[in-house]
Amino acid sequence: MPDFTRRTTGRSVPGLLADFGHVLPPAPEAPPPAKEPRLFHNAALRGHRCRDAGWSPAKAPVSQWRMTSEQAPALWPFIAAPGLPPTGAQMGIDRLSGGAFYCDPLGWVLDEDIPVTNPNVFIFGKPGRGKSATTKAFLLRMMDFGYRVLILGDLKNEYALMCRALGVTPFEIGPGEPVRINPIAFGPLGHGWADLQADETKKRATIVFGRWLTLIRGLVGSQRIGEDRVPFSPSDGLVITTALQTLTGYLTGATQLRETTIPRVWALLDNPSPELVTACRYETVRQFLDETRLLRDALGQLVSGPLAGLFDDYTSIDVDWKAPIQSLGLSRLEALGDEAVGIALMCLNSWGRGMREMATPGDLRTVVRDESWRQWRLGPEAVKSFDADLRLSRRDGEIQVAIAHKPSDLLTAGDVGSQAVAIAKDLLHLADIKVLHGQDQAVANDLRDLLNLGPMATSLVTGWAMQRKGRALWMVGERSYKVDTILTPEERRLTFTNDAIAAAAA
Repeated sequence: MPDFTRRTTGRSVPGLLADFGHVLPPAPEAPPPAKEPRLFHNAALRGHRCRDAGWSPAKAPVSQWRMTSEQAPALWPFIAAPGLPPTGAQMGIDRLSGGAFYCDPLGWVLDEDIPVTNPNVFIFGKPGRGKSATTKAFLLRMMDFGYRVLILGDLKNEYALMCRALGVTPFEIGPGEPVRINPIAFGPLGHGWADLQADETKKRATIVFGRWLTLIRGLVGSQRIGEDRVPFSPSDGLVITTALQTLTGYLTGATQLRETTIPRVWALLDNPSPELVTACRYETVRQFLDETRLLRDALGQLVSGPLAGLFDDYTSIDVDWKAPIQSLGLSRLEALGDEAVGIALMCLNSWGRGMREMATPGDLRTVVRDESWRQWRLGPEAVKSFDADLRLSRRDGEIQVAIAHKPSDLLTAGDVGSQAVAIAKDLLHLADIKVLHGQDQAVANDLRDLLNLGPMATSLVTGWAMQRKGRALWMVGERSYKVDTILTPEERRLTFTNDAIAAAAA
């Protein structure tokens, strides 16, 4: 039987045709397929097949993972935000990119590519984590770019060494000290009043009396009736404004206004003139006295209270505003309690704002407000006063630097859900730059809720930043930077704040 499974080979069609004299033209050869470029041309795909040549009989399996952008940096050091321009103070190293980190708040406001609309800075951190050192290094390095420094309330006398190193003697406010500050001084806006046009006079008067009213509203609102704050009504505002305009001569159209003080305002309200009673729309002096009793008692407590003699007379110091730094210390008031210190800070803030209301273009200044939480705790009116200071930074060319322990200090302005807490939380939106030094794990929820920090950013503040002083998470608008502040030996000497502890340990 034949084997049909065996395949035989016959002649091809071109061969058969060639026997009859027909030659077919050759078919064109197809071009060889293009090969993919190889990175290594001297080795096969799996290496040379010989001993110790790295040859592998199979490809390594590829493991696939799916994760969010917050989780990915745990396996690969992604850069969280684009780099910032090298302008302003060089603060240290950005540990995410490995490059230098520069801080330039006003420059960032002017740069459309950086999500910053105001130059204010909030610095938070647990005591001993490097807040003061970072602040002082920033102040010193910005001086090279023409910025002067104003310390409105040095509560620990920690800026005195830096002042003296720059050839400036700091001012000290406290019982037994000759320094007096009038928080309702005119400032530069009162200069040349007689030569002003009517519209300019009205404009300046609105600014001055508005600033004074904001201060007195905050001072009155800081007083308590039991557990409640003293209310300040619109009628009280009219009384205070009218009294101030009467004492300065503005109400009678004086060409040269007179400076007044808080005790003189209180004395006028306690013994009102018929003109004041009529201007405030009261029918009789008795009605005026009855309806302003709470207001007058609150002012009287400020005049005769623990701060008597400090903020109730004309300013006794001549500040050199051309000096690189000026500091007004309040360390002697520490024994009087947080409320007295908070009131003093409010007075200094109002006075400092008045002194800067006519700043010339190019007069750049960094204003430091340390222990800001003490003012926030004086109630909603005190928080509003602080809020007004921050809102004017863009107009005046200032960098407002507020220092506190932790973001939840804002919640101590009042009861949960109160107006004071709501206003205080809104302050965070007036500072587009936040520097978060190390915090205990207990404040992780506050960081997440108040600052909208994700889990990775929160772990940086409660973990990495706690491992060494000077480490901080810098939030520039919506961008975050992992920064390690680097100090020079001279800066370490000027920023050292543990003298008392070092002396006790010696």
